[in-house]
Amino acid sequence: MSWLNALAETSRSGLKVERKRLVPLVALRGAAGLALVVLLSLGLFGPNVAASSAFGAFSAAIATFQRSWRPRPLLALASGFSLAVSTFLGYVCVVHLWLFVPLLMLWAFVAGMAWAAGPTAGIIAASNVSIVMVTVSLPGSVVSALGHAAVIAAGGIVQAGLVWLVPIRRWGAHRDALADALAAVADYARRLRQDPVADFDPEPLMEARKAAVLTPGQARRRPVELRGPRGVAERIRPVLASLADPGFGVPAEGPARERVRELLYAAGTVLDACARAVRRGEPVRVPAATKAVLRTPDTEELLSGPPLRAARRLRALLDDVRDTADPRGEAPSRVPDDARETAAHGMPAVTRTRTRAPLSQQAAGIALLLRLQLRRDSPVFRHGVRISVVAGVGYLLGSLLPLGHPYWAPLTSVMVMRPDFSQTYARAAGRFTGTLLGVTLASLVVRLAHPGTELLAWLAVLGGGLMYLLMRTGYVVAQFCVSMYVVFLLGMAGTDLEQTTLERIGLTLVGGLLAMLAYALYPAWEAPRLRGRLATALLAHTAYAAAVFRAYANPSEDRSAQVRKDLLAARDSRSEWQEAVEKARDEPVRQRGLSRGAADEADEALAAIARVAMLMEAHLPGRGSPPLPPADRLADALEAASTRAARDLRERSAPRWDAVRAALGNWDAEGSGEQAPDRVARKGAGMLVEALEGFSAALAPPKRRREGWEGREREKTVRVPSAEEEEARRPGAE
Repeated sequence: MSWLNALAETSRSGLKVERKRLVPLVALRGAAGLALVVLLSLGLFGPNVAASSAFGAFSAAIATFQRSWRPRPLLALASGFSLAVSTFLGYVCVVHLWLFVPLLMLWAFVAGMAWAAGPTAGIIAASNVSIVMVTVSLPGSVVSALGHAAVIAAGGIVQAGLVWLVPIRRWGAHRDALADALAAVADYARRLRQDPVADFDPEPLMEARKAAVLTPGQARRRPVELRGPRGVAERIRPVLASLADPGFGVPAEGPARERVRELLYAAGTVLDACARAVRRGEPVRVPAATKAVLRTPDTEELLSGPPLRAARRLRALLDDVRDTADPRGEAPSRVPDDARETAAHGMPAVTRTRTRAPLSQQAAGIALLLRLQLRRDSPVFRHGVRISVVAGVGYLLGSLLPLGHPYWAPLTSVMVMRPDFSQTYARAAGRFTGTLLGVTLASLVVRLAHPGTELLAWLAVLGGGLMYLLMRTGYVVAQFCVSMYVVFLLGMAGTDLEQTTLERIGLTLVGGLLAMLAYALYPAWEAPRLRGRLATALLAHTAYAAAVFRAYANPSEDRSAQVRKDLLAARDSRSEWQEAVEKARDEPVRQRGLSRGAADEADEALAAIARVAMLMEAHLPGRGSPPLPPADRLADALEAASTRAARDLRERSAPRWDAVRAALGNWDAEGSGEQAPDRVARKGAGMLVEALEGFSAALAPPKRRREGWEGREREKTVRVPSAEEEEARRPGAE
């Protein structure tokens, strides 16, 4: 993508306004905390202290809106106290420019590195840097620094107290995450009726898993309906896929296929009912007709073999998810027979509560994350360097310009800069546009109405409340509200309106340009790293498949924990790969990684590899089953071949899978006599080889890639030999 196209695309993204579900009660609570702090400080200490206290209450409320599963009061307290520390340091050092600028650069670098711990930490840290600059415009001393820091911390305490005293939809975020996961599996079941090889986005399950990590206090208070459905939904998904797939016994058309479609529709209905119950905290209501479909004896007459086994497990798991999602029930102490069988086949029957360690105990882990990012090719490290240099240069540049308020340019840069290109440029466009509109409107209101100090305080609270209400609809809308809030707040503190308007617009433009220039001069492009990301994802997916094959090879060994670990690693790696592809598509760089077509086809091949492993996982043998040595040898070949393939991929060569094909051929050669291979494992092995070849075809030159994938589009699913064809191909067959 050229620079012109990239700028146009990111600008459109930054100016986009979306329709989102609003949360007016939560916004009203945040505005109430802001009003309480501002008006009380205004009455007791005057407008300057009120302006400082507003920063603490405003930012603490924003912290409670961030995407985090930690308790909201804790986020508000963390934001308030960290802002207080930033304020104190800024006041103490601002009188010495030679001391303040290095402190600002160091603080900005730490804020940039905080993205290693997650977006929430990065956003809160960026707010701290902005406060270091903003509050220094007020007269300062050590005593006044302590006073302003105290009122900022008080603002965070007030917001945390309101969240604790006035809970709105308690456990709402956790309920929504679990309900979204159940609804996603329900939608998957319905799509499988028409497309037996439909793809599944595991993102809702991943979010629900993150939401299930609780502090010890949360684990004790968690509602009963949040304690079990996620683990059952995880086990239902592979059972649904194996039931629908034609390669595992159910023909594409006929009475058996119709029965499978009925079962899939019934599964979707039950899961949707459970999702509604979890979201609203009400009993599960399943239609009687749906229950009849799941209980009909005709299923055993129409299905046999793996499909019948999958249908039985599906019915048992649906009973389990319905019991655990009902708020009138209890924590699952009983597991149905087929669910127990599933647990014996490598899937945990009951989800264990995973507790989140306190922040003090996570310090070592966070320090390790930061240490791992201290390298030149790390996007987080480059972001820290960029934000540090821009903060220092922007403040010095603002001090030299005859506009006053030198902090507005670096403040804009700090708040718009992100570790990736698209977000930085999109936020720069959105911030300037929102600032221009918000400052203009607020200035007109002040100029025409001439409000007093108290009315300006109320207008500032109104602007903050609108920001809380509309912040998720788009960055430009949020900046429009923030700009009005700042103008009213500074007007309350006695700042000249005309000077404020011109300075803020001009220096906001300067800060946005500085942020964009910094990324252009010291970028962290994703496109050149795509092959490395893809190699990592390939290793994770083949490791998951190899773990499943080893579970078939040695059923007496409990490999459920390893299979689960590799599954989660594969999910995480594919999510990171897809995120990197999305970032690379907006970058204005000459393509040095993968073309868009190759990246899309490689992603489809990864999904096919994961799907094969998932289908086999749904039919893992019990501990009393005989071992399957060919599966162990195929797993060895797969691990060795994937290691070589990852190296070839990084060296821009197409991976080769000769060793895996050879292991599959030896498997067929050994399939005579009493050591006949397991049908499910053998079919899965064939489908896996086909998926691996598709992965290599995706990385071939464009002409070969197009020819290879046109055939797959016509077929849509891998054709697996029937039992009769396998018998005919065995040595000695007539």
